[in-house]
Amino acid sequence: MTQSITSLLVANRGEIAVRIFRTARALGLDTVAVHSDPDADALHVRTADAAVRLPGAAPADTYLRGDLIIKAALAAGADAVHPGYGFLSENAGFAREVQAAGLTWIGPPPEAIEAMASKTRAKELMRAAGVPLLEPVDPAAATAADLPLLLKAAAGGGGRGMRVVRDLDALKEALEGAVAEARSAFGDGEVFAEPYVERGRHVEVQILADAHGTVWALGTRDCSLQRRHQKVIEEAPAPGLPEALRETLHAAAVAAARAVSYRGAGTVEFLVTADGRPCFLEMNTRLQVEHPVTEAVFGLDLVALQLRVAEGTALPPSPPAPHGHAVEARLYAEDPARDWRPQAGVLHTLDVPGTVRVDTGFTGGDSVGIHYDPMLAKVVAHAPTRAEAVRILTHALAAARIHGLTTNRELLVRSLRHPEFIVGQLDTGFYDRHLATLTEGAPDATLAALAAALADAAPAPDAPLAARLGGWRNLRSQPQTRRYTAAGTEYEVQYHPVDHPGVRVLAAEPTLVTLEVEGIRRLFHVKQNSNTPEVYVDSALGAHTLVPVPRFADPQDRTEPGSLLAPMPGTVVRVAEGLAPGSPVTAGQPLLWLEAMKMEHRILAPASGTLTALHAATGQQVEFGALLAVVQEEPHA
Repeated sequence: MTQSITSLLVANRGEIAVRIFRTARALGLDTVAVHSDPDADALHVRTADAAVRLPGAAPADTYLRGDLIIKAALAAGADAVHPGYGFLSENAGFAREVQAAGLTWIGPPPEAIEAMASKTRAKELMRAAGVPLLEPVDPAAATAADLPLLLKAAAGGGGRGMRVVRDLDALKEALEGAVAEARSAFGDGEVFAEPYVERGRHVEVQILADAHGTVWALGTRDCSLQRRHQKVIEEAPAPGLPEALRETLHAAAVAAARAVSYRGAGTVEFLVTADGRPCFLEMNTRLQVEHPVTEAVFGLDLVALQLRVAEGTALPPSPPAPHGHAVEARLYAEDPARDWRPQAGVLHTLDVPGTVRVDTGFTGGDSVGIHYDPMLAKVVAHAPTRAEAVRILTHALAAARIHGLTTNRELLVRSLRHPEFIVGQLDTGFYDRHLATLTEGAPDATLAALAAALADAAPAPDAPLAARLGGWRNLRSQPQTRRYTAAGTEYEVQYHPVDHPGVRVLAAEPTLVTLEVEGIRRLFHVKQNSNTPEVYVDSALGAHTLVPVPRFADPQDRTEPGSLLAPMPGTVVRVAEGLAPGSPVTAGQPLLWLEAMKMEHRILAPASGTLTALHAATGQQVEFGALLAVVQEEPHA
């Protein structure tokens, strides 16, 4: 019988550590955080009762060091370890070491983790248990009839080591890239191939099992909206599934759990083909990022249940009945319009209004670093119907104030408003089809620029009465203008006096400007930080980041034509085979692969010509803007 837990160490960081600590506190447990050097002042550290440093910055030196984490737990007096998700959460060896140290492991038995750790071995187990699945394809024997193929890493998850192959000529390079990424991410280069299902749905079943033979199937979740094989929007229950299919998925998930004597929380993932056929993908032997939507629908705290199951408590024979619908959106610090490029820097403001749940590892003023996943928060709405939940979530995201970093917020809002999503027409190709239209054209920033200028010219509320009465009102004989750039476009506005047709100024303060626009009263919230030039303007018409244009622009440093600069800080994980100064290259050819914030980015040749310089090597860490290579364009005939 497992002893009662009194103190819990979370072997993780960010929002999941904060979320687990929230439940632990509610249960009266002491909490212990671990942190890398960049995370020394992170929210999860500030939230815990105690914290232990893991020296270093890279995950391999910190959050992946099981020996250091166990030593931290023993030193801090913790008697249990929760792994969260990612990092060591599905590492059977770590689970065994935790138990060997006399600590309670908040997760499934190491044998169950091990059985499901390799997707290839897991499929063999599931085939024996009668769970439906896709048959693998031998890449060496693949023919055109097998296309398209999906290459997948046998270990790990999160979309790492995955490639879609539609042309046999591209199979060799894709296989090499998948093997290299899998080895880099998981220390295991095993890759397998299976048919790639066009317009399939990613549907999963949350399960929870105790040590007394009870297994719950806690409904379905749809996670079809993905970028780079990583989920963006999830919901429960999966909309539009026939009842027979739902029952099949539940039964298959329970069979999968029983096949490995599972205990604790886990998720069985399926791909549902366009004709409604379910195929087993994998089992995640941990808590999922998207678990809050299941919690909302069933009225449960899955972390609390994980802890109780680990203490030996028996689950009731059946779970509570589900109610309503829940939708979750992952807010990332990334630019979807620029190949999902992750962003790093200071998050000045993160304020999401409304009756939504916000799970985050950040508060305003925190820094978002380069070493970890760029997710800022998960925003979850729950309501009696799907339409209401989507509407609540959309409004909360649209009204959120997020300053300091480019995010995918606008993409999320547009996705939730897309006709296909509204009617529940979901599949994994959503962003392949619609990304261009979902990211095109930033909203016009003229009114935002006007509000910024008026706010800048407005006296503070505690200024003398004469100044407040004058403020932005000025003589028409002395017009005042100001210029800003927003999303690459320059805007010039006249604000002394205001000279914009259909616009009338009702009030102007340093942080709030009220305009009447074509007879409609609009509020513009304005924020400027003293140590940065950007001005942030939020209104119902959109959110804008403006940069004042100086009257006399400073001369800009110039780089050699054809220079390839690092688009973000990161690590060079691969250099094209045989690439060296003097190599001929063609426009669009991948030259380097840069890893930043758990994502891999290709650096492409800007033109056809000759590589005249190569300043990057595999394993090298580079800063933003660092010169990686130079391509001399071949002269045009």
